[in-house]
Amino acid sequence: MKRVSLKDIAKKVGVSTTLVSYVINGQEKGKKVGRDLAEKIRQTAIELNYQPNEIARSLRKGSTKTIGLIVADISNPFFSHLARCIENEAMKYGYTVIMGSSDEEVSKSELLINTFLNRQVDGFIISPAEGTASQTNKILEEKIPLILVDRFFTDLVINSVVLDNYQSTFNATSYLIEKGYRKIAVVAYKTSLIHMRERVRGYLEAMKAHDQIENSNVIEINAKNTQKEIEDSCYNSIIKNKKIQAIIFTTNLLSISGLFCIQQHKIKIPDDLAFIGFDGGDCFDLFYSPITYIKQPIEDMGKDAVKILIDSIVNTKNKRGGCCFKKHTYP
Repeated sequence: MKRVSLKDIAKKVGVSTTLVSYVINGQEKGKKVGRDLAEKIRQTAIELNYQPNEIARSLRKGSTKTIGLIVADISNPFFSHLARCIENEAMKYGYTVIMGSSDEEVSKSELLINTFLNRQVDGFIISPAEGTASQTNKILEEKIPLILVDRFFTDLVINSVVLDNYQSTFNATSYLIEKGYRKIAVVAYKTSLIHMRERVRGYLEAMKAHDQIENSNVIEINAKNTQKEIEDSCYNSIIKNKKIQAIIFTTNLLSISGLFCIQQHKIKIPDDLAFIGFDGGDCFDLFYSPITYIKQPIEDMGKDAVKILIDSIVNTKNKRGGCCFKKHTYP
């Protein structure tokens, strides 16, 4: 079926295509188009089922009113919750969010960035995968507004919204020590990403500060491992090691895998093992025992990420050199 054009509407009404364009784009008052004629043009557009070419309109306006969001894994409850908060907040500003998961893969992250660039998104919100610093730098070189969320690169000056990861695990470890636990382990992904390194550093510094560094035990899990491999690693490191009194999991998915493993092997929380997870969720609420966890302010992170990005987009359009650098860290 042939797409209805402005020319088709103009032909049926008996006016110029330019006049129809004024009305369709809401410029009839400024161009002094009569009210009755404008209404007739609008009604004709409805009758002919006219659909505006949004791509062409966006090119004319220099904006697509879209934001490209890239997260590590949308199936992760943390990222799905964050994505929903970002989507809801973006709608308040009249923006649509298009989204993809990098699955912590450099090649997939690059594909998503290139796809979003081709769609001419107005800005990016990215939770970067390991090894993607050059990709994010490419976006900056293109002078496209960008903000990193949950993670950031220490050697790149980029707007970011992150948790104070060091302090979060420092406080959690100190809490366990003050409760009388000494042999405390931490489970983290093996990665160079700063947010995970900071969580491990916070744990180690707390153990050191309380003279328990000799009891420290860092259990590193390969991020590419399957669910079963993670559970097997938890079993070998935690369940078989009868000396561990308490454990801290540094992500939501690691926490869920740990709880599943602990329950399978009939380890009682907190009688047999004290447990601190990350982010919480339905799984924690349904567990037989109340679960202590480090709660990230996900809604605030989503809202602030959108606000900072929109400010940067507006400043870029107004040729004010983009938004000043902002690194928003939550305690």
